[in-house]
Amino acid sequence: MLRIGLTGDLGSGKSTVARMLAERGAVVLSSDEMGRALMQPGERPYAQIVAAFGSEIVMADGSLDRRKLAALAFDAKNPRVDELNAIIHPAVIEIQLEQLAALAKARPHAIAVVESALIFSTQYAAHGNWRGRFDSVLLVEAPEEEKIRRFVDRVAAGRALSTDARKALEEDARRRLQVQHTTVYPSDCVVLHNDGDVEQLEGQVAAAWEQLLETEQRLALANR
Repeated sequence: MLRIGLTGDLGSGKSTVARMLAERGAVVLSSDEMGRALMQPGERPYAQIVAAFGSEIVMADGSLDRRKLAALAFDAKNPRVDELNAIIHPAVIEIQLEQLAALAKARPHAIAVVESALIFSTQYAAHGNWRGRFDSVLLVEAPEEEKIRRFVDRVAAGRALSTDARKALEEDARRRLQVQHTTVYPSDCVVLHNDGDVEQLEGQVAAAWEQLLETEQRLALANR
């Protein structure tokens, strides 16, 4: 089985690329979905987050108020995102490894894609750096202002925003990007430039997919 990491900053277009790869036959595992599951009541990371950030982030139904938690984590004066990452990242990576191992047994010739924003930058991988978990990494890049615009549009979800509300979201995006952004990345990762229209991105994904198929076939032959 070929294990591929898919990474990029907030608003870069990772989810779009993940969808395109899934349409071609990849098995996509979302780190965001894993993280959300771990933040549900009854999960150990949930209890750790509440203990660290306080009961004010717990809503009436017992679930976490993700907006309040994000505001605390990305606070401009007292950022606590590393504290949150130290709780979530090791647990998410463990789930990634478990799911990849199960998939390798069930579908030994699959191309598995793990979508995660912090593959290169996380400090909490208990099993070493990304090279021990992935055979290759796809990095999605986009212009800074485009990433910010996409973040704002996603949060707004079609709602009209006041000038102040839009500025606040733009500042929030910039704070998050400061935490996520990887200025130096390995020269052997495959870079997809999401700075044009969808058709241009689709062409890059199609070319990358052909390379992944060839790599998986070589790997399968070598392991016979």
